[in-house]
Amino acid sequence: MSRALPPVAGLLMAALALTHAHQALAQQGGCVGCHMSRPDIRGGRHVTERDTGPHGRHDVGCEACHGGDPTTLDPLRAHRGMLHRSHPASPVGRISLPGTCGGCHAGPFTAFQKSRHYELVRAGDRDAPTCATCHGEVAGMLLSPRQLEAQCASCHGVGRVAPNNDLPVEGRLMLQGIRDARAQLKEAEALIRRINDPSRRAAFEEAALDANAPLVAATSDGHAFVFTGLQERLALARQRIAALYDRLVNPAPR
Repeated sequence: MSRALPPVAGLLMAALALTHAHQALAQQGGCVGCHMSRPDIRGGRHVTERDTGPHGRHDVGCEACHGGDPTTLDPLRAHRGMLHRSHPASPVGRISLPGTCGGCHAGPFTAFQKSRHYELVRAGDRDAPTCATCHGEVAGMLLSPRQLEAQCASCHGVGRVAPNNDLPVEGRLMLQGIRDARAQLKEAEALIRRINDPSRRAAFEEAALDANAPLVAATSDGHAFVFTGLQERLALARQRIAALYDRLVNPAPR
């Protein structure tokens, strides 16, 4: 006949089991595993956004941006060397953040360095946008054209710190143009994959790459906030995509 454990012993065993569960999760997921398994630890939403966004899908660890040691369960060793974002030397502080993001996103960072926004960030302007302004602190989100317009208007709208009514609208139209062109190119690429002849398919794949090149450059111009260059590259991309479609649906006679 089994005997029930005393209340204190039962609580101790439950706590021990919970501790082992926390340790198992932490060992499986490093920083994320520990922070997700401990609801009493701050930053739960931040960690969730990382885990469910592109950084989580590509297994980018927290230490890539924050530093620290994700291999230990000891809090002191895990956070050794980490600095709060308010510290001037923090890699996730406002001034350093673009360079930190640029460690993986070199193209956007190179373009951003050419912008007036980057100059303002480096000068310590608290109103100037950083990568996190449009993409979130860790979520890696992509704003819709309307969301981008609203974000731009927060500084460039009437009565704001740098009013310019044209800029938010231009930003929305340019982003919408890039998105539409990418969608058209994606449809063309789906048609290309259905071509059976290898040499003919390879020729169309090369044409699709040529059409995508100015789109990549236009996106770079967007990170530099150079709308004139963006318009020119977007027009070239549209021209190449239209020519590609024409060749796909109206093949030349053999």
